[in-house]
Amino acid sequence: MTGPTLERERALWAAGCRFVAGVDEVGRGPVAGPVVAAAVVFPPDQDEIAGLRDSKLMTAAERETAAVVVREAALAWALGAASVHEIDRINILRASVLAMRRAIGRLSVPAEHVLVDGNPVPDLGHRHETIVGGDNRSLSIAAASVLAKVVRDRLMVALGKHYPEFCWGRNKGYATRGHLSAIDSDGLTPHHRRSFAPVSQLALFSRSDNPVS
Repeated sequence: MTGPTLERERALWAAGCRFVAGVDEVGRGPVAGPVVAAAVVFPPDQDEIAGLRDSKLMTAAERETAAVVVREAALAWALGAASVHEIDRINILRASVLAMRRAIGRLSVPAEHVLVDGNPVPDLGHRHETIVGGDNRSLSIAAASVLAKVVRDRLMVALGKHYPEFCWGRNKGYATRGHLSAIDSDGLTPHHRRSFAPVSQLALFSRSDNPVS
């Protein structure tokens, strides 16, 4: 298989399931910024979308173009997020599920069946099935991946303008060497995930009266 298709969605539509939502999230790994999820429901007459695939395999320009196509083609789409505070309070896995639940709950049509990338999500609160590698197998999941990625990247670029020393416009909050160096020299912002090891360790050393040499 060279890319995502509507094979699973078409089987569900044929079985009488009208509203099949593909769901995916982005932003589990960064040490700064929220986790963002998207849910996409295509109409039963939807065709394949050329060039749409796992957002990680697309350039920023390709994602921006694909996001426009997805929004125009979708019967419904919605976004959800979990904040840095929520990530630190309940952990990143639960926060990712929270973001997905929020996206599904904001759809303008009721999701009758949800397709999710990866492993089962017991706390999702919706009937769902998981597809390993789903963002390169299911067109609905790939579409959700692209929307979530585009929105989160835009957010990190906007935040980065207020904190240019962290270069979020380039690293999107991931723990690059330059990002960690900036944390060490300039301290933390309200947008850093203090529960993440690289951040918590650097914060601990920066507060120490007797730093380790």
